Amino acid sequence: MPFANLKVPADTLTPESKKKLIDAVTDAYAEVYGERARATTLVLVDEVAEGGWGLGGNVLTAEMLGRS
Repeated sequence: MPFANLKVPADTLTPESKKKLIDAVTDAYAEVYGERARATTLVLVDEVAEGGWGLGGNVLTAEMLGRS
């Protein structure tokens, strides 16, 4: 079963944009593995709360991500 675990900043995706992202990832797996993989492809979208991101030893904030 193909599996993708996507981490995104919390509150940055609408339900419609999440669906679009999940569809795109599912399509990508189906393109590589064939249509047989579509029905078993699992895409998990985790929303990471502010302060839960780090890059280069720095905690990323909404302001740094351009969401302030």
